[in-house]
Amino acid sequence: MKLGLIGAGNMAQAIVRGLEKTQTLTGADIILHGGHPTNYEPVAASLGATAVASNLAVYEASDLVILAVEPSLAATVAAELKPALAQQKPLVSLLTGVALADLQAAVGSVDYPLVRVMPNLNVEIGEGMTAYAANAAGEKYLPDVLSLFGAIGDTIALPEKDFSTFVALAGSSPAFVYMFIDAMARAGVKYGLTKQAATAIAAQAVLGSGAMVKASEASPFDLMDKVSSPGGTTVAGVIAMESAGFMPAVFKGIDATINKDRG
Repeated sequence: MKLGLIGAGNMAQAIVRGLEKTQTLTGADIILHGGHPTNYEPVAASLGATAVASNLAVYEASDLVILAVEPSLAATVAAELKPALAQQKPLVSLLTGVALADLQAAVGSVDYPLVRVMPNLNVEIGEGMTAYAANAAGEKYLPDVLSLFGAIGDTIALPEKDFSTFVALAGSSPAFVYMFIDAMARAGVKYGLTKQAATAIAAQAVLGSGAMVKASEASPFDLMDKVSSPGGTTVAGVIAMESAGFMPAVFKGIDATINKDRG
């Protein structure tokens, strides 16, 4: 498969690096174009991809095209691709806040194959989470799209109305998790550990806990009970964190993220 990328920002680069790391595609399979040669040409060189001079050239050289530009550029890019859109190559959109109906209007056809995906940056290490939705014409190409994004993490089908919630739970939440890891590490430093050691311990604890949730049939709350001995240290810590507003703080962070995404 020849994969085209229109846009060469952080998410586009993370996807390519993840695909290369998992040996799903190589740089030779990637064609890209971005807004400015001074930006996209060095990116292409670093990825081993082929840089081309226009968005139309990306489309014509690719089997499947990922749109990774600013959402405000959707109509502009569609207009540039219009001379070749009769080829009906599937377009996979990363554009936040741009619904499939908006993309259909941009390309001028409800029958054009479109897939909307929402990955997070963890795709770069093959541990991403990607939500997806497709229009009727795009469903035919879901196996191809899912073979790519399934190689660099987990995928989940969601109605578009739930994409803002997904942004909070998967797209923005790595920042929240990093904040939690850093807070735990700083607490470890308070009690004499080096920051490096404390960060490694906290990060592995979070990594292992996430893997346990995925592997277990028990709920996260039930798993908490397995760690908590009656009258023990874990119970004391949980009570203290709840008294400080841990769970309400998480709710507020998710609410604020969703509200911002919905505009």
